[in-house]
Amino acid sequence: MKLLFEQFIEASNENEDKMAIYCDGESKSYKEMRTFVCKYANYLSSRGVKRGDIIGIPLNNSIESVGLIMAVTALGAGLAPVNPTLNSKDLDIAFKAANVKHIIARKSFYKEVLKEDNNILLDYPGLKLCLDGKIEDIEIKETSKLKIDSFDKVLEMTDELPSLDKITGEETFILTLTSGSTGDPKPIILSQNNKNIRAKAHIEMYELTKNDKILAATPLYHSLAQRLVIMPLILGATAVILPRFTPKLWLDLVRKLEVTFSIAVSAQLAQVLKELKEAEEKTCPSLRLLVSSSALLDLEVKKELVNFLQCDFHEMYGTSECSTVTDINLKEAGQKLNSVGRPLKGVDIRILSDENEELPLGEIGEIAVKTPLICEGYLNKEDVFKKATINGYFKTGDLGKLDVDGYLTFSGRKKEIIITGGVNVYPKDIEDKVIKLEEVLEVAAFPYKDERLGEIVALAVVTEAAEKEITKKIRLFCAKNLADFQQPHKIFILDSLPKNTMGKLVKSKLNDWVKDKE
Repeated sequence: MKLLFEQFIEASNENEDKMAIYCDGESKSYKEMRTFVCKYANYLSSRGVKRGDIIGIPLNNSIESVGLIMAVTALGAGLAPVNPTLNSKDLDIAFKAANVKHIIARKSFYKEVLKEDNNILLDYPGLKLCLDGKIEDIEIKETSKLKIDSFDKVLEMTDELPSLDKITGEETFILTLTSGSTGDPKPIILSQNNKNIRAKAHIEMYELTKNDKILAATPLYHSLAQRLVIMPLILGATAVILPRFTPKLWLDLVRKLEVTFSIAVSAQLAQVLKELKEAEEKTCPSLRLLVSSSALLDLEVKKELVNFLQCDFHEMYGTSECSTVTDINLKEAGQKLNSVGRPLKGVDIRILSDENEELPLGEIGEIAVKTPLICEGYLNKEDVFKKATINGYFKTGDLGKLDVDGYLTFSGRKKEIIITGGVNVYPKDIEDKVIKLEEVLEVAAFPYKDERLGEIVALAVVTEAAEKEITKKIRLFCAKNLADFQQPHKIFILDSLPKNTMGKLVKSKLNDWVKDKE
C-alpha cells in the first residue's frame, strides 16, 4: 500500500495547475500545495521532528492546518489535534495524555498560555512554531528558555521531496482525544495505514473521483474533517474547507465552488434544511451525494431532506475507534428509513447482552463491531481497549438491534439508559414520540435522581411556546402515547441544550444544565 504522502505527490504531479484546496477565499493549486507541504516537512525535520514524535496543535480549519497534516506523513511523525478554544489547563492535560513533544499553534494560544504560566510550554522539549503574524509581540520573560519560531522559517525552506526510506505507514499519525464525560482523555491511536484504508474505503463506497469537489465543514481536530481533506488530496480532487459553519455559509460555498460531495453532521443538516425552507433557491444542483453522520438524524428531517435534495442522500453510523460501520441510501430506504443501514464490506456486527452473549434479532443490546478499519487502540490505556474488545469485536457503548435483513437500528448510548424502579427505559423511544409535537423544537430524555425509584425520567425541552401550556400538553401527549414506565416525572423548558462543537447533544451535562430550573 502506497504511503499517503506518495499518493499526494503523485496526485500533485498529475494535476499541477488544478485547484487542490480552497478555504476562506484563498486557494492553492496542486503545484503550490506540493511546494508548501514539502517546505513544511523539511522545516519540521530541520527542527528535530523525528519518526514517532507527536506534535500537539490547537487545530483550526485552514490551508496551513491541512499542509501540516500532509507534511507529517512524510516524516512518520504524528499529530494530537485539539479544540483551539480549550483553556491552557485542559490543553496541558490533553497534550500530556498524548505524549506531545512539539507544539504548533497560533499567536493567540501562546499569548494566553504565557499570560498564565511560562512553565507549561517548557514541559514540552521540542519545537514551538507560531502560525501567524510576528512573534515579537509575544511577551516572553527574559529569564525564560522558551524559544518560538515564526512561520516565515517554514516558507524559507527548500521544497525538495523528503526521503521516505524509513517510513512504513505503521507509525502513529493522528491521536484523536476522546474523554466522554470523565475529563480523562483516551487518545485513540490512528496510524497512517489506518487513515489510508479508511480513506480508500470511503472513496470506493461513495465512488469518489478526481472530478469531485469535497467539502469539509466540521472542525479539523475531528476525524471526519481529516478524512474529508485527505481523500481529495490523494485522489487529485479538490478539497473545500469551511472555516466555521453556518447553514448560509455552507449553502453559499456549495453553490459557489460547485461542491459535489460532503459528509455533514446531523445537527448541521437540520439547520441547512431550515435555511433551504426560508431561501428563494431551494436546491444545490452541483451536489451528487450528501451523507449525514455523527448523530442520528431526526426521522422527519430525513423525510424532508430526501424531498428537498436532488442528489443521493445517505446516513452513516460509526465511532472514532471503528470509523464508519453502516451506511444507508435514504432515497432508497423505504421501510428501513428509521435504521442506520447495513454494515460496510468486511464489517460484522453483533448485538451483545450485559454478559457479552449474542442476542437474537430484534432485541436491543450493545453494538459490537469487527472491522478492518479499527484503530490501533488507546495510547497508554491498553487495558481499557482490551476490556472493550471481545473475540475481536469492539464494544461501542452504543445500543441497537439488527433485523432479519441485516439493518441496524440505533437506540442510544448504553450509559444513557434510564433505570427507574429496576426497569430499563430507552431515552430515544421517548424522544422519538415527543419530538412529533409541533411546538417541540428539541427534546432530550435523561435520568434524574430519585430517592424512591433510584432514577426517574426527565425531559429537557426547547420550545418557543409558553412554559405552562406546553408542559401540560407534553404530559397529556405522553399519557396517551407512552407506557407507564416511560412517563416523564419532570419536564424542564429550556432555551437550548448542551452541545459540543460538532453540534452533538452532550447528555452528561443535562443535570447541571437544568439546576436553576429545579
